[in-house]
Amino acid sequence: MEDEELKALRAQRMAELQEQYGVTQGGKNERNSNQEQEQKAKEEEMRNYVLSQVLSQEARARLSTLAAAKPEKSKMVENMLINMARTGQIQGKLDENEFKNLLEKVSEHTTKKTTVKFDRRRAALDDSDEDF
Repeated sequence: MEDEELKALRAQRMAELQEQYGVTQGGKNERNSNQEQEQKAKEEEMRNYVLSQVLSQEARARLSTLAAAKPEKSKMVENMLINMARTGQIQGKLDENEFKNLLEKVSEHTTKKTTVKFDRRRAALDDSDEDF
């Protein structure tokens, strides 16, 4: 009987702990996931607020177009704009022309310049097409 009572007490305590920490049977913590989602939503709202304060309507449209084409690059530009706004490097709103100039500078620094070298002597010595 004591074993059954002990098992019941353990099960009750385990249920209380799971309820307290929000652990489901799948092993996920629902409270933490809800908090994480709320935190992400707040961060996204804050990003949008800062970007709306820094960019004009036309520049925001250009940024959203960039996000559709190149999401990684747009996130990088957004982060750069937010950091510039925090450090006071941006005074007022950027219009579309200023934003284009900023994007061009970013593109210059991020694009890889590739060169292709073609060795004609090596191509002329290739005998692979004479095997027919």
